[in-house]
Amino acid sequence: MTRLLRSLMPVSAFALPKRHVVSFSLAQFLHRRSTTGPFRSRMSAASSTSLTHSISLPSQQGQPVQIAAAPGLSDSDFRVAIESSLFRQWLKNLESENGVLANQDMTLTHVLIQGVDMFGKRIGFLKFKADVIDKGTGKKVPGIVFARGPAVAVLILLESEGTTYAVLTEQARVPTGRFVLELPAGMLDDDKGDFVGTAVREVEEEIGIHLKLEDMVDLTTFLDPSTGLKVFPSPGGCDEELGLFLYRGHVDKNIITQLEGKETCHAEHGELITVRVVPYEKLWRMTPDAKALMAIAIYEMAKKEGLLPQ
Repeated sequence: MTRLLRSLMPVSAFALPKRHVVSFSLAQFLHRRSTTGPFRSRMSAASSTSLTHSISLPSQQGQPVQIAAAPGLSDSDFRVAIESSLFRQWLKNLESENGVLANQDMTLTHVLIQGVDMFGKRIGFLKFKADVIDKGTGKKVPGIVFARGPAVAVLILLESEGTTYAVLTEQARVPTGRFVLELPAGMLDDDKGDFVGTAVREVEEEIGIHLKLEDMVDLTTFLDPSTGLKVFPSPGGCDEELGLFLYRGHVDKNIITQLEGKETCHAEHGELITVRVVPYEKLWRMTPDAKALMAIAIYEMAKKEGLLPQ
């Protein structure tokens, strides 16, 4: 009957005067929250233009990095921003094996924190500008960053009566000004890196169906290790890294009928979603979604090379 749909379910120190700058190492900075608690503030938010901070990176000994708040950014938002997992992970990435600072041809001198958007009690989006200097030319490289962190997307393929269908969502995407047909997807809600669990939860919330963890195939594990086994949809301006997953199942035709046009609602995020089911062979022509097109490309190449589990 069905291998997939076991149940259809309804389913956001620093306030120091500019002449007083705190400085410590990256290692101390990355672990400060867990060892000493939140940073202390000694200055009112009204003086946010003077909020500064300094850190030392292992690859830049003797060259502290100055971090400042843009005019209008509150003390609390500044503190939340530089304590956030988004910012800490970005610093780690800079000095990773393939990081911008790894070969010491470039140096990070200054970061300007410009904005913070909170999703409930956690930071959702972080906007900042980083001054990274190419030592060879002495010039800055582009450094405007929209940080949103890791996310997942799932390519769901259901076979019914000899036809393979892809299950997608359609919803308003205000940044594009359009309704977009796309893979079910979502951001990781914590620092644990649970990509598979997040993928399953997002499908349940957006589509209203339950997937089994053991049946998920991580498509990005087929990439070369040098990629970090993730894909970057827009690396010129955004740090978002995607884990792409595949689910394949067999269902009766009535399940396909039930899914098409189904409306779901994720009230906490203000998402109104319509489920769409399209023949897989037509999917690459029907969606502008980069997640879907990347998933199709990896899936087809993995299938061609015999890498997919039977």
